[in-house]
Amino acid sequence: MISTPVPDQAVVPLNVGAAARRLTRAVIVRWGGHAVQVGGHAPVVVQSMTNTDTADAIATAIQVKELAQAGSELVRITVNTPEAAREVPAIREQLDRMNVSVPLVGDFHYNGHKLLADFPECAQALSKYRINPGNMGGGKKRGDNFAQMIEVACRYEKPVRIGVNWGSLDHELMARMMDENNRRAQPWDAQAVMRDALVVSAISNAQRAEELGLARDAIVLSCKVSHVQDLITVYQDLSARCDYPVHLGLTEAGMGSKGIVASTAALSVLLQQGIGDTIRISLTPEPGGDRRREVVVAQEILQSMGLRAFTPMVVACPGCGRTSSTVFQELADSIQTYLRDQMPVWKNRYPGVESMNVAVMGCVVNGPGESRHADIGISLPGTGEVPSAPVYVDGERTITLKGDTIAQEFQAIVEQYVERRYGADSNNNKAGG
Repeated sequence: MISTPVPDQAVVPLNVGAAARRLTRAVIVRWGGHAVQVGGHAPVVVQSMTNTDTADAIATAIQVKELAQAGSELVRITVNTPEAAREVPAIREQLDRMNVSVPLVGDFHYNGHKLLADFPECAQALSKYRINPGNMGGGKKRGDNFAQMIEVACRYEKPVRIGVNWGSLDHELMARMMDENNRRAQPWDAQAVMRDALVVSAISNAQRAEELGLARDAIVLSCKVSHVQDLITVYQDLSARCDYPVHLGLTEAGMGSKGIVASTAALSVLLQQGIGDTIRISLTPEPGGDRRREVVVAQEILQSMGLRAFTPMVVACPGCGRTSSTVFQELADSIQTYLRDQMPVWKNRYPGVESMNVAVMGCVVNGPGESRHADIGISLPGTGEVPSAPVYVDGERTITLKGDTIAQEFQAIVEQYVERRYGADSNNNKAGG
């Protein structure tokens, strides 16, 4: 069994209330003066992937920009044809013109070795390569193709994610491990052998990359499957055997609530155990749906677990027989949308605002209490209650809103609160710095 011991200091504390983090080697993904650290003491990194035709440079650059603005810290693009490889430098140039510095990750499969060799400008414009060893041919051909890609990564000093996928697992390795399993006194079931083969494939290919000259701190691993329990087991095993940083995500999470629930169930368990350095939520978009949704879900998983903060969170009650009006639902939705839309500007102007909590409650049962516990909150009247809405700021009741303009007035109060609290913090930091 291939094993790389993890050092004794491999667990580092996060913020109070968060899980202990498994310490991995730090991998730096760069573009120009912008760098994203994966692993080490860095926060868990959010990434996503375009679904445009990479040969369409303008459409791809636009979607990369949208994903980056939504909070994707790395964006992966498919590089599967000569036409796609030829356009990668143009995509990078277009992003630079738009002042979008997010690093691009090239996703390679069957012909990646050839594309990187034939299009050196593509190899240089990408900040990181994703290689799937199971899709690089068989026998000696696989080894040669893999070596060619690693050689290019070494030449241009690019980090690599070695991504093993159960849908394209090395058949020769799997056959060999099944034969070895059959000789055991108590053979494992086929699913257990498959999970072990994923881990062995990832680590052995990483070690081979090191033998070929790739730095140990330029390697990220992933072992992607589609089922929650398999994913948890595989990554627990992988993390116990090595200290490479790991990328988490179900390989095909699915559509809508199913994909969100499955991803949350799997990743939350692993993140709570300190496993995971970067994540992607591989949602199947609804027809005409917004690709940015997978970024939002990834952020909300991390923020709900207390691992990172991306945007102010809105606490809202689910509604019941006491809340026949839809006013609180509409206000909660509009405030959450407003806060997220403001973050591209606010994150630089108002440091710390991403940790702000807002409460929008629908009646007097829990409304006042929840509003007091939030940084700023409003308790709207329920059915049959006095038609007034007290507003609480930092735990104190400050004003009562009435009439048809409650939503607009509350949004204005939120704006004033952000400016007063976080703008002052920003000014004090500048004065003290």
